[in-house]
Amino acid sequence: MSPVTVSRALAQLAAEGLVVTRPGAGAFRAARPHTPAGPAGDTSWQEVALSADGTADLVPRTVDAYGVTVSLAAPPPGVLEFSGGYPHPSLQPERAMAAALARAGRRPGAWGRPPLEGLPELREWFARGIGGAVTAAEVLVAAGGQSALATALRALAPPGAPVLVESPTYPGMLALARAAGLRPVPVPVDADGVRPELLADAFRASGARVFVCQPLFQNPTGAVLAPGRRAEVLRIARAAGAFVVEDDFVRRLVHADAGPLPRPLAADDPDGVVVHVGSLTKATSPSFRVAALAARGPVLERLRAIQVVDSFFVPRPLQEAALELVGSPAWPRHLRSLSAELKTRRDTMTGALARHLPELALPHVPAGGYHLWVRLPDGTDESALTAAALRAGVALTPGRPYFSAEPPAGHLRLSFAAVASTDEITEGVHRLRTACDEAL
Repeated sequence: MSPVTVSRALAQLAAEGLVVTRPGAGAFRAARPHTPAGPAGDTSWQEVALSADGTADLVPRTVDAYGVTVSLAAPPPGVLEFSGGYPHPSLQPERAMAAALARAGRRPGAWGRPPLEGLPELREWFARGIGGAVTAAEVLVAAGGQSALATALRALAPPGAPVLVESPTYPGMLALARAAGLRPVPVPVDADGVRPELLADAFRASGARVFVCQPLFQNPTGAVLAPGRRAEVLRIARAAGAFVVEDDFVRRLVHADAGPLPRPLAADDPDGVVVHVGSLTKATSPSFRVAALAARGPVLERLRAIQVVDSFFVPRPLQEAALELVGSPAWPRHLRSLSAELKTRRDTMTGALARHLPELALPHVPAGGYHLWVRLPDGTDESALTAAALRAGVALTPGRPYFSAEPPAGHLRLSFAAVASTDEITEGVHRLRTACDEAL
């Protein structure tokens, strides 16, 4: 057998939990899971307790984390990660972060209690990044984008309320909304972002007072909200008396050929319609959880109060490390290197898909972000294809969790940033070809 055949066989056995691979040592039979002895207990009462909301008109607060865990969980050894939600460690500024953390730990007062809103210098840095008339006083430092989104949804909508979302959209936001007892209402997205006429219809039909969107390199489609739609989206929300939660999660993962980026919606919003969420995490490390919430008007105090009640504050050493990192010469060098590498990886994956999987439709090639959104042939079983891909040695993200209602077709989100190299991208597409031959 060829080395490739052996590698794929080991990957399949690892995916099924029958073997474990240890770099430099070999492959070994997996140990049987040990179940400690003890009384089984009876937890059936929890089903009643967790489903009893007390008020008949509230939406059940179900928590389905599948769409999040599929991009967070590491695949089995030997399986290539097309499902990852973060850049590979080789794309992370590990040395610069380590140096920043070391310097931060020596700052006077670095281990003391920070201001509840965040360090003034870090708030100022985030405000400059948003632009427009946004000031440091209108920024709160948050513990990552997911936490900031959770705070925004809790502040802006009571349990049982509808919330407008792009369709498709980020599964983690859908999970947050449902966990808070909110009702996600989908608004379709095309190559130019959310469709304003359908957004207006959705506000009228639902009575919603919140719209959550990703105007820049939308997850998962990669769409950028067109210039002619930006002001229209804000006008429609303002007329509905509603807030726009702008999830600007991937601005620093722009590709080298993108050209000038549009400003955040918050930069062109004098009326406080936009609640802006920006994060450092995607461009640094999954564990570098530093983000910002920006808002103006009375809503800012509500956001602050909820964040303080939930988490008190973001740890000061992490805030100090963020300041050290973004103020160092290594930071712009890292962003330039990351930008070039993401473009190379994107081009490698699009080229490999065109050669080996022409039946997968790629309607849009993004100029930012870390993934591609492909449409499957009509009638394809997403679950069967995802399982076949895992057997072939590549982990995928199915499209179904990205839709809050019935999807129009089957899709896959393919990450090109979570693997180690362009060679792994090419090999992963070959493995996906094998899976498609089995499942399609």
